[in-house]
Amino acid sequence: MTSGKISSYELAQLVCHALVEKKADDIRIMNVGSRSSITDYMIIASGNSDPHLRALRVELHRVLADTSARVIGVDTSSESGWTVVDLFDVMVHLFNPEARGRYKLETLWKDSEQISLNKMLGLPEKKAPAKVEKKVAVVVENKPAPKPVKKAAKVAVKKSPVKVKVKAKAALKPKIKAKVKPKAKAKVKTKLKPAAKVKPKAKVKAKVKPAVKVKPASKKKKR
Repeated sequence: MTSGKISSYELAQLVCHALVEKKADDIRIMNVGSRSSITDYMIIASGNSDPHLRALRVELHRVLADTSARVIGVDTSSESGWTVVDLFDVMVHLFNPEARGRYKLETLWKDSEQISLNKMLGLPEKKAPAKVEKKVAVVVENKPAPKPVKKAAKVAVKKSPVKVKVKAKAALKPKIKAKVKPKAKAKVKTKLKPAAKVKPKAKVKAKVKPAVKVKPASKKKKR
């Protein structure tokens, strides 16, 4: 996609220069033209605060004012920490650190072509430090070869049968059962309680009624 006289690649270069000028952090450039129908390049960058994000957006407007590129739209919200600047051929996403870590937009386009910032700015690529292989010197001592050891001649030795003396087991003596003494019966001393003294019964004196005196029968007078 192109817009006017400036190519999408040149537009992406202008955006990167403006972001670098205003100290944007962690600038990522992705070529999404083969995967997206709305834009050719997606540029993601971070600002350390809301004023920093606003300064980045203003710088983009200033740089693009002298070109044929036009800003299609700007979507910004101080609460979200995410500002989108739509340049049609290039889409710019500006995040604060928290919002960028939360949305992880670059992971959605990780399969697209990744372009380094140095290449976009026309700077030489940083070469990765070459791995240095440490050579370890191995010292080999020249020791004299060991003399071959002559094998001793095998001497046929007749093995005489070994006589094994088996000691007869001594007759087992019958075990004598030890006499068990009957346990002595413990003498139990029973204390006999003394017989209770029986009190003699009290003699009951029978009161004898005095004999009734019988009056002699009176003699009837003969008439």
